[in-house]
Amino acid sequence: MRSFQYYKATTVAQVLSLLTRHGQRAAILAGGSDILSMMKDRIEGPKFSSPQHLIDIKGIKALNFIKEQGSGLKIGATTTLNDISSSPIVSTRYPVLASAARQVAVPQIRNVGTLGGNLCQRPRCWYFRGRLFKDCLRKGGGDCYAQGGENQYHAIFGADVCAMVCPSDMASALTALNAKVEIATPKGKRLVPVEQFFMRPEKTVLKETTLGPSEMVLAVEIPGPEEGFRGTYIKLKERQAFDFATASVAVGLTLLQGGLVSNSRIILGGVASFPFRAVSAEAALKGKKVQEAIGAASRAAVEGARPLSNNGYKVKAARGLIEQALASLA
Repeated sequence: MRSFQYYKATTVAQVLSLLTRHGQRAAILAGGSDILSMMKDRIEGPKFSSPQHLIDIKGIKALNFIKEQGSGLKIGATTTLNDISSSPIVSTRYPVLASAARQVAVPQIRNVGTLGGNLCQRPRCWYFRGRLFKDCLRKGGGDCYAQGGENQYHAIFGADVCAMVCPSDMASALTALNAKVEIATPKGKRLVPVEQFFMRPEKTVLKETTLGPSEMVLAVEIPGPEEGFRGTYIKLKERQAFDFATASVAVGLTLLQGGLVSNSRIILGGVASFPFRAVSAEAALKGKKVQEAIGAASRAAVEGARPLSNNGYKVKAARGLIEQALASLA
């Protein structure tokens, strides 16, 4: 690992000041499971290099919390995934989020990995993380090597630009819950829906989120669940002990008396460079009983999918996950 300057921040103001001073050369350190591994691997490209300044935010106690806010919930950026998965209030009111947190990596990682870090982690694409592929689009080059290479774990939506997939389990669950990200900027705070927090590949391939170089995630705000709300998160992975999602689905449903769906949010993970909201599937459910619309919703969810040479199985996998999730909630 190349040398770097380490800062231990105790306030958000300190972090913003350091980010403003050092710009693209600085990065935030929380659990460190992602950024430190990338630094050790010395991943570089035309517009990508290891940070020269690491700002440790774990000492900012004000960012580590799970608390009720009105009828909803607010969770701080440095709250660990283990604290989220074991929280009684999260498990009771937002089981889809607790389930997603429990399925991230292994206990050792969940004990240090944070909510903010999980949302902001970099792509798992082996071309992006490979030292030999310096011309990768995500590193500022001109090639998406996955287009004609080994692409069995890559995207089936938006892959014609960049085939990486969003690796965050929490992102899918929070999008299903219609949550918002609270962001600190030098000019104050702003709230961004999780659905809009992640960039689309046609807009830029150099970063995954809307965070500016002098901004940081403070917390996530989750609205209170509606009466009749049900949710679940299901993750398909190669290694059942721990792994990133080959495909996943987070579903949130609001059922009226009689079992009719009044509102739904269906989010697919592992299939696009952002949490993919299956709007057509949601439309197929609206006003119907869940069990009567499972087939139509699962088919609608994968309309427009354009798999690459080795990942066509993800289309069937996504349909199967949605069928399983909806059947469990029916």
